[in-house]
Amino acid sequence: MKKVIIFEVQGGSDKGSNGYRNDTMPMVEALKQREQDAEVIFFELENRDAIFNYVKEHAVAYVSRINPGNLKHETAYFEMLRELCNEGVIGMPHPDAMISYGAKDALVKLRHTALVPEDTFAYYTTESFKANFPKALATGERVLKQNRGSTGEGIWRVQLVDALAESASEVPLTAQIKCTEAKDNHVEFYTLEHFMAFCEQYIVGENGMLIDMKFLPRIKEGEIRLFMLRDKPINVVHKKPAEGADAFSATLFSGAQYRYDHPEQWTTLVNRFLGQLNEIKTLLGGHDLPLIWTADFILDIDENGDDTYILGEMNCSCVGFTSELELAHDVAEDILACLREKMPHIS
Repeated sequence: MKKVIIFEVQGGSDKGSNGYRNDTMPMVEALKQREQDAEVIFFELENRDAIFNYVKEHAVAYVSRINPGNLKHETAYFEMLRELCNEGVIGMPHPDAMISYGAKDALVKLRHTALVPEDTFAYYTTESFKANFPKALATGERVLKQNRGSTGEGIWRVQLVDALAESASEVPLTAQIKCTEAKDNHVEFYTLEHFMAFCEQYIVGENGMLIDMKFLPRIKEGEIRLFMLRDKPINVVHKKPAEGADAFSATLFSGAQYRYDHPEQWTTLVNRFLGQLNEIKTLLGGHDLPLIWTADFILDIDENGDDTYILGEMNCSCVGFTSELELAHDVAEDILACLREKMPHIS
């Protein structure tokens, strides 16, 4: 039986003293306990061809555990993974699934579902941003999210300082706005024109974009993260922002409090989400669901006054579980289940 290769990259703040992510070696050991050989390979651009040839020859599947923020050559890495998948190596996940589920514009692709409001926009050019954002802001508070970054960096809650005239359909460029960054809940004041100029940095460059969606005030009640193994919810993380009028960030860095719940404690959310997985798969490219991924939700109120859940983000590039390393055994079981599905002759 060939190996399962786990890809990592050298360096980055997510590494332990042994040079690996803290949740990587538990996965390797859990696979070996189940008599499935596994090995970690660090991706390096200069060794790309040698790595490709080795994995092509020796691997039945790969598991990608690389934080894109630590990857200097993302395009070359994805191209190699794509070639491996074309050679019959099972991708966990396929690189195109990593892009589809991990990019912030997944929200826009899903806005015709019950998961995402219709007035959610993606800006790929500064021209489209400058043309539409003043109109969107006129409808109420907005949240802008950059495609890059992590831990809330480049995610801004945008509020008008003074109310618009009732007849206004667009915010003037000279309007004063209050901007709160999710990274640490700090506040900055700008004119709309100056803030949009500041935000151009998020749009330019490879994979640059901004996502614009309405601010959901019930974020103060907490963000709800579903931790998924393929199509199975494993746990639910309730992330409550710190106290304070401006605090809306649900990251640990910003002082949010985390609570780990069982999926059975969130049956309405879980059942609604699972019922839409097939539609999500179709709209995001038709690839197999990622091995390890998350979906973050915020409470809202529907037209009937009932609770509903709005999707705020998904992540599948390198979801960590270092605070619950026993999940490595669940991950190993799902890897083996996937191998059996793809290769029925494996007992």
